[in-house]
Amino acid sequence: MDRLSCYVLLLLSFFCFRLDLSWSLETRFNRAPNNQASSDLANLVYHMGPVLSSPIKLYIIWYGNWNSTHQATIRDFLNSFSSPALSPSVADWWKTVRLYTDQTGSNISDSLSLSGEFFDSRLSNGVRLNRLSMQHIIKNAVTSKPSPLPLDPRSGLYLVLTSSDVQVDEFCRAVCGFHYFSFPSIVGATVPYAWIGYSGTQCPGVCAYPFARPLGAPPPSAMGGNDIMRPPNGDAGVDGMISVIAHELAESSSNPLVNAWYAGDNPIAPGEIADMCLGLYGSGGGGGYVGKVSTDAGGNGYNVNGVKGRRFLVQWVWDPVKKRCFGPNAMD
Repeated sequence: MDRLSCYVLLLLSFFCFRLDLSWSLETRFNRAPNNQASSDLANLVYHMGPVLSSPIKLYIIWYGNWNSTHQATIRDFLNSFSSPALSPSVADWWKTVRLYTDQTGSNISDSLSLSGEFFDSRLSNGVRLNRLSMQHIIKNAVTSKPSPLPLDPRSGLYLVLTSSDVQVDEFCRAVCGFHYFSFPSIVGATVPYAWIGYSGTQCPGVCAYPFARPLGAPPPSAMGGNDIMRPPNGDAGVDGMISVIAHELAESSSNPLVNAWYAGDNPIAPGEIADMCLGLYGSGGGGGYVGKVSTDAGGNGYNVNGVKGRRFLVQWVWDPVKKRCFGPNAMD
């Protein structure tokens, strides 16, 4: 993960979903080189910090003016973690994340429940945000009357989701999302949180790949046909956002206080369990190819199933037992 700029007074850095912008013109979702790890040098180490082993309560803060259809898609994804669905399922995908333990031997929880939502359509912190703004947004959500979100330092994981009309520093240029933990001096307690932005109108070619053509890529006619995968829920921005949410949930759970599971000697610039598998969604993936995934009759790509017959495409994560990137749709 790239080193991130920090606030000078805080002398702290935040972890982010790093982008690999070196997109290969050989990208196709129907052919593959045999490469299922983003790095042959992966050395994931446990640094004795906690993981989220208690039942995880997810609290969404909808920041900005959200499309209700997009909200429904995201809710259904989050409700799929602890609900039965056809295999391979979202819950099956989470089983790999659950393999990570803390120093007591406790695994990451198998229980993720959507436990509350807050609607900040009035843009309490304005339309232009930076990293520290996210903590002030959480503070507003847990203190606003008459219906604040609970401040839950034991089980809470807060998701700040920004809509298309909100600008976030580094969004589309360096990050699609990030995770960290709150400062008690701002929020009132230490809680893990993640921010993810909707990229559908701002940068689908950056944060909604493989559902949108990467910036700088030639038009389909120059590549012998249209190789862009269609989004399973009808919107490249929200379907791309789903995978970033999954990425941040995996890393928030395995490294919530930035002192648990990561690779590298520098905690300011670590490689976390999802960073190691960026761009991999199926067997044989690598070098710009997403891997072998399923497609329906309409050409919509997916690799896991969810509630209400939903389908999603989520990136793989590093399996600490198999020592490679893995997902429930793996062919081996």
